[in-house]
Amino acid sequence: MTSPPIGRSDHPPPDGTAGAGVPAPAESSSAGPAPAAADQAREAPLKQRRPKSLLRRVLSPLISLAIVVAVFFYFIPQFASISDIWAEIQAMTWREISVLTAAALWNLVTYWFVMVATMPGLKYRQAAVVNQTTTAVSNTIPVGSAIGIGVSYAMYDSWGFSRSRSSVGLTIAGVWNNFAKLGMPVVALALLALQATPSTGRLFGALIGLGLLVAAIVVFGMLLHSHEAARRIGLFMQRTVNALLKPLRRGPVQGWDRATTKFRSRTILLLRARWLWITVATLISHLSLYLVLLIALRQVGVSEAEVNWVEVLVVFSFARLITAPPITPGAVGIIEVLLITGLAAAGGDRPEVAAAVLIYRALTYVLPIPIGAFTYLFWRRNKSWRREPGKAPRTHLVPESV
Repeated sequence: MTSPPIGRSDHPPPDGTAGAGVPAPAESSSAGPAPAAADQAREAPLKQRRPKSLLRRVLSPLISLAIVVAVFFYFIPQFASISDIWAEIQAMTWREISVLTAAALWNLVTYWFVMVATMPGLKYRQAAVVNQTTTAVSNTIPVGSAIGIGVSYAMYDSWGFSRSRSSVGLTIAGVWNNFAKLGMPVVALALLALQATPSTGRLFGALIGLGLLVAAIVVFGMLLHSHEAARRIGLFMQRTVNALLKPLRRGPVQGWDRATTKFRSRTILLLRARWLWITVATLISHLSLYLVLLIALRQVGVSEAEVNWVEVLVVFSFARLITAPPITPGAVGIIEVLLITGLAAAGGDRPEVAAAVLIYRALTYVLPIPIGAFTYLFWRRNKSWRREPGKAPRTHLVPESV
């Protein structure tokens, strides 16, 4: 399962408009060539930026590779014996393997519900192709999430969906996924605090988190309530971000009031009609992923007495929240360390915990890659679903221009 990132991305805006602070291409002029000094002044910054950009492109995959090698060839062998981990995996019965596989396949399917709910007119078979392909991209390529969004647009374009509808679907799915990622740790902490005599720290943390979640939901509701409220929220967010950027000597951001009002005008009809369906589908998708981890732990032998389901939910939720920034493709290496150390600290046997986490990652991270390669090839070869750009049947739930 992959979630589309919200915020800055390196691909062009979907509606073709220039982003804030991005200069437009220079146009030819009848005034003749610019002076040589001006040419040199323009070329100097470009020459300085190129090595930095190249360095970033080279460093990003190297850092990801170094993290993966360190985790799988140093951390895990230090944490538990590889032979003990393998013995735990081999001890699983066919029945246990079948139950886990069924849970993993169900998890793959659940995000299709979110995509169909957020994009009117999209069929489940199309959602399957887009989701599995973009998940494979995100799991294998550095900055794969941004590339996955570009692949999504290409697929939607080929099926005749307008850029307006594609943008609405991807944006709402991303917002709801982020709400789920932020909300699950809060709910998990609250459940943990209520499970036994709560400590002051746990109770305080749960209350703070719950307050922040409620505040975020209220602000989002205000944004949808009226055009003026959306504009004011955009301006407030813009001022807040600029205040944070000023000490870093970064240029100010602009146009957030236009962005929030545009988001409201594009999404209000769809959210009024389908907010409950979108919310339920998103929760099912996130909880299904958690269920795969919980079943893996139980099938390997980590009992409820060792690590109960609420503790698993806490570790799972915070691991996903911490790995939300795409440091490595699919958070490979990092999320394994967080899950293994967190579950072992909660009371799980080390070899059993490591075995369960590796099985969980094989089913939720590795398995989607070959499936996604197949769906990509299917999309490239299958012409029967193709439509001319913008020729998909229109919907009253999304204002469409193209």
